[in-house]
Amino acid sequence: MLQRLSTALARVEEMTAAALAAVVTCLILTNIAFRVVGSPLYWISELSIYAMIWMTFLIASAVLKRRQGIAVTLLPEALSQTGRKLIMLWVDGMVLLFALAMVGLCWQWYQPLTLARLGFDTQAFQGETFNFIYAENTSTLGIKKFWFWLIVPWFALSLTLHSIANFVQGLWQWRDPTEGPGAETLP
Repeated sequence: MLQRLSTALARVEEMTAAALAAVVTCLILTNIAFRVVGSPLYWISELSIYAMIWMTFLIASAVLKRRQGIAVTLLPEALSQTGRKLIMLWVDGMVLLFALAMVGLCWQWYQPLTLARLGFDTQAFQGETFNFIYAENTSTLGIKKFWFWLIVPWFALSLTLHSIANFVQGLWQWRDPTEGPGAETLP
């Protein structure tokens, strides 16, 4: 079930990233057209940057789910099957530790319990924590930046799910060789 949930989430992330790639393309082409006629829309540049950032985080999570990140495979290829399994399990463990560290850092950055305790009063939150995450606006859009920054906690939670699924799959490969890394790939 964990593997199916992770795979489904990766598919949603891939589709959303593809849609954002189309949006970025349209925004950039629109901006070019407006610049040609002498009336650039500056907010389009900022929106396209945020869309590109979201696209990158979403696809990075899906790529790590598939274990298709850039890697140097010289050592694993020189090892036996058991050595390769151990290295894959170690890599999955390191990705999981990184994801959990990111979840912790995002929790500390957003401090949702403190914000809730203060009645979602951002002024009181800033006064108590000296954390101004909820105060800063985007340059041209006029939207609070934390809305765009929510992709970081999403990535952390998504990567945690994917890395747990990969780690469990890596553990199961010791019982059943057909369940090893890459046994279930996304179409």
